[in-house]
Amino acid sequence: MSEPASAPSGPQSTLPHRTGVGLFVDGRNPPRWERPWHEHYPRLLDMMAEADRLGADCIWLTEHHGFEDGYLPQPLVLAAAVAARTSRARIGTAVVLGPLRHPVHLAEEAAMVDLLSGGRLDLGLGAGYVPGEFELFGIDMTSRFASLDATFVKVRSLLDEGGVTPAPLQRPFPLWLGYVRPVGARKAGRFGAPLLSINRKVVAAYVEGLVEGGHDPSLARLAGDVDIIVANDPEAAYHRVAPHYLHQLNSYLIAAGRAPLTHDELGDRLGRGRSAVQVNLLVLSPEEAVAEVRRLIDGLPVAHVYTWATVAGMPEDLVLEHLQLWLGPVRDALSGDRTEPAAVARSRQEEAR
Repeated sequence: MSEPASAPSGPQSTLPHRTGVGLFVDGRNPPRWERPWHEHYPRLLDMMAEADRLGADCIWLTEHHGFEDGYLPQPLVLAAAVAARTSRARIGTAVVLGPLRHPVHLAEEAAMVDLLSGGRLDLGLGAGYVPGEFELFGIDMTSRFASLDATFVKVRSLLDEGGVTPAPLQRPFPLWLGYVRPVGARKAGRFGAPLLSINRKVVAAYVEGLVEGGHDPSLARLAGDVDIIVANDPEAAYHRVAPHYLHQLNSYLIAAGRAPLTHDELGDRLGRGRSAVQVNLLVLSPEEAVAEVRRLIDGLPVAHVYTWATVAGMPEDLVLEHLQLWLGPVRDALSGDRTEPAAVARSRQEEAR
């Protein structure tokens, strides 16, 4: 087993750092393209083992319940299997739904995965937004944000102060918060937690929260997704990926109680949709992907950036090409970049005025 990876709960240096490049995995197996379930998860693990071999810096798993396509319901269970099939990539959750879980149970599972992975787990917690999931668990959705905050505090205490046995390898434990709006980002800052968002609209609130909580703002850390599929022929790939992305997008809309989109409303490979709903997925060449990621994270203290490993059962040849390009030339180009902590970037901007 490799030496435990050191991953503190917040950034520990004011020096510029390299952004890790990785994947986001939701485990879908849509009925239209369904594989036998006993084949689906082994295939998924093979994909993540290959990503690790190709040089992925991180693999982030997510959570939903009751989706028709079997969206991953237990990310920490899969994380344990991923730990056994990989050796270098960090394994994250973006996110585990904190309000649906008991803090002790959650801390015990996280500690176990951390041990199995040799200290490679990043535990990200979020509040959730799907009414049906809270109904399924018999939990009041209106209290989810307060519940998330309380769960975060309890889990952090359990993992950092010896409250579970066996204890995790990493201390302090890398515990992230997945808030997507300024008010939540500010709370994450007050807690001194790294934030699972690279949305510039919330970064200022996050840094303000760090200051309010007595934390050094130059220690800000962000991680988040970029909705990009990489292909050598993006136009041709887009037309093959589009039905899969339409399924994925509509599953989120339906879960949130919104009307699904039609194919005509989906838009093109550059994300130019013809709908009031934001359509994010971009199908890009390696050069375009590098430029887009740089545009999104420039000047931000981004520790991890990740994109879809696959989109809702998209064709195997496109998955392999995407992984090879995203974790090959795209990662290689981005590995030479350094991102600056927010306070440093802000100082440079003020000096330039």
